[in-house]
Amino acid sequence: MKILVTGGCGQLGMSLRKMADVKASWLFTDVMDAPDTLHLDITSLEAIKAMVAEHQIDTIINCAAYTNVDAAEDNEALAELLNAKAVENLAVAMKEVNGLLVHISTDYVFGGESYNTPCREDMTGTPTGAYGRTKLHGEQAILRSGVRHLIIRTSWLYSEYGKNFVKTILRLTAEKPSLKVVFDQVGTPTYAGDLAEALVRILEMTGQAGDVMPRIYHFSNEGVCSWYDFAKAIAEYAGQSACDIRPCHSDEFPSKVHRPSYSVLDKTKIKETFGLVIPYWTDSLKKCIRNLSEPLC
Repeated sequence: MKILVTGGCGQLGMSLRKMADVKASWLFTDVMDAPDTLHLDITSLEAIKAMVAEHQIDTIINCAAYTNVDAAEDNEALAELLNAKAVENLAVAMKEVNGLLVHISTDYVFGGESYNTPCREDMTGTPTGAYGRTKLHGEQAILRSGVRHLIIRTSWLYSEYGKNFVKTILRLTAEKPSLKVVFDQVGTPTYAGDLAEALVRILEMTGQAGDVMPRIYHFSNEGVCSWYDFAKAIAEYAGQSACDIRPCHSDEFPSKVHRPSYSVLDKTKIKETFGLVIPYWTDSLKKCIRNLSEPLC
């Protein structure tokens, strides 16, 4: 199996690079120049086809996306290009070689309905903003293409890499005497390292089976919390107790985006299908914070 990863310099791409057994048969790509990274513009179908042919790629993991939720409201055309049209390009390229496309999607495809139980894969996507709409359009493009695929929705992704909520809270609690964080948006944090391990296991199992049943799956860490609970745990595990973190309502932070108030993902299908044991969110958060206190390789 020869695997190409798009968005190789993002959180999930960097987490996949840490997996020792992926070094030989995996290629990492991005639009930015970085060590051990090939340049690939996924908005160009011809560029994708050329790289697939040159390196005999049979699997693509698409970690690339336009993920700035607020900016997407003013740049929906760009978000659509990266989150939908580029995904269609990847699907077309893999369809032509009978390859597999593993696409990372988001809990933001939900939100318009007031779900109060964990969201299943067969629930209708009702995004409330441009980011969620364009990610849902990407999923739909894959389904239309007929490519062999796995769509994996995740939520509240964080890691030792790039910009994310954990690193922001660590910075703010070190700088400010007090901080307000919303308590009326509930979901589940996902440590990118855990998702990377799950992806490797899934590909190992599908490779051994020789075929893939096209499906949508949900993956996040176990448990449920609000952004306020998440922030409190980050500060506690990092030993940053000087900052007074207080709960607040979402309307205290006016935004163009109405974020999902409840986007907990039901992970029953992915656990049963692939035999995954998913860590509880606080255990993975502690691991990430320990890693952040040490130099990254």
